[in-house]
Amino acid sequence: MNILSLFVIIPVVMMVLLFLENSKKAIRATMATGSSLMVILAFYIAYSFLTQRQAGADAAYLFTASQVWYQGFLNINYSVGIDGISVAMLLLSSIVVMTGSFASFAIEDQTKEYYLWFLMLSIGVFGFFISINLFTMVLFYEVALIPMYLLIGHWGTGPKEYAAMKLTLMLMGGSAFLMVGVFGIYFHSAAPGQPYTFEVQEIAKNLSLYMPINMQHVFFALTFIGFGVLGAMFPFHTWSPDGHASAPTAVSMLHAGVLMKLGGYGCFRVAMCLMPQASDDLAWVFIILTGTSVFYGAYSACVQNDLKYINAYSSVSHCGMVLFALLMMNKTAMTGAFLQMLSHGLMTALFFCLIGSIYGRTHTRDIRLMGGMMKIMPVLGVCYVIAGLASLGLPGLSGFVAEMNIFVGSFEHPDMFHRVFTILACTSIVITAVYILRVVGKMLFGPVQDPHHLTLTDAVWWEKVAAFGLIISIAIIGLYPLWISNMIGNSLDAIVKLF
Repeated sequence: MNILSLFVIIPVVMMVLLFLENSKKAIRATMATGSSLMVILAFYIAYSFLTQRQAGADAAYLFTASQVWYQGFLNINYSVGIDGISVAMLLLSSIVVMTGSFASFAIEDQTKEYYLWFLMLSIGVFGFFISINLFTMVLFYEVALIPMYLLIGHWGTGPKEYAAMKLTLMLMGGSAFLMVGVFGIYFHSAAPGQPYTFEVQEIAKNLSLYMPINMQHVFFALTFIGFGVLGAMFPFHTWSPDGHASAPTAVSMLHAGVLMKLGGYGCFRVAMCLMPQASDDLAWVFIILTGTSVFYGAYSACVQNDLKYINAYSSVSHCGMVLFALLMMNKTAMTGAFLQMLSHGLMTALFFCLIGSIYGRTHTRDIRLMGGMMKIMPVLGVCYVIAGLASLGLPGLSGFVAEMNIFVGSFEHPDMFHRVFTILACTSIVITAVYILRVVGKMLFGPVQDPHHLTLTDAVWWEKVAAFGLIISIAIIGLYPLWISNMIGNSLDAIVKLF
């Protein structure tokens, strides 16, 4: 058995154990143990990957394995493998899943069913990042999307049915574009009369030979938009704020922290790597859209009063920056894009974890109705400030490393078009500081708005485990970024030459 398959097998085993358990204490113990085991596995994979690279292993993907699923007309294989980018995504996913499991200890309504759907979502995420077969990649992508409807629609808050339906319809619409693009790629993956393939490495070799450039333009647009919808690309972003605002805490953490990264990763791995010439030809169109996402999301966050909506629009801005940097198609900017995926995934998971803890006590997310929370809940307050500083790019935290790579790499383009949009994207840093400091000032400092808040308690142990785990990860990337940026950059060397 390939070791990468454990990322799918462990959640399946956890689901079986949950079916057999009825005690909430046992259910939570299973989740805590299993999710912690996956963090250990992810770090072991990272260590083994780096060790093999240092020993001279130069294959594009390591730990590869392939098993035939369907030998018929579609020729589908379960093929797995990882490069430095995949390793980084597995580390992010395992950390967010683990901290989300602890943050879900507050769930009392149908706890078993909640965790079962939570694990189903996790299976889709992990399977997507280890897949090097286009069909299985899309299959795991859909497995990750389906549980969101029930997790938000049943365990969410506010207009949860509306938010769940809107999210599902828009993401399924994106999936329709994606499927057309994927099958278009499949039927141009080999010479006429030869067997077609879904293997990503084979498609990368053959697609430019057997797909005319005008068809590449069409299928590039379809796949980039299909994945871009999940990446909250303007103007397909409107599902994201409503979905985040209504989702339960851990689902918001996993949704913004990991699920939206499937969009950026898919745009890179499928649309850009398989059709590099079309990427070069059409990049300007999507730079306009993603650049709009960056400053539109930041400006929209400034006028919100709901904590979740503020963080949701911030996610639109930061995820737009990921796609924006990928479209610059040079090593510096693209390394920054993946560092931004890690940074945003960790800090937005931390934000939603803290927002859930604060809402569970105050029963409001309106910053106008809160004040003086730093005195009442100092642990949660300090953690929120750290998350905010990471979001606005303070040196020493993960956001600074990611954004500096993005802006330096983007400004390497000498033409006016790229530099103007880079400058506009840079303004988002200032705007981020505005809405972060506005929230901190209104919610954490100043007079207490509601006397009842004086009776509230601070974070309990499982909330501290979730928050401190994310903060430590943010600090590690900010203080010691070279090991992970080099791991990502080395995997980009061969890819950047394609553009």
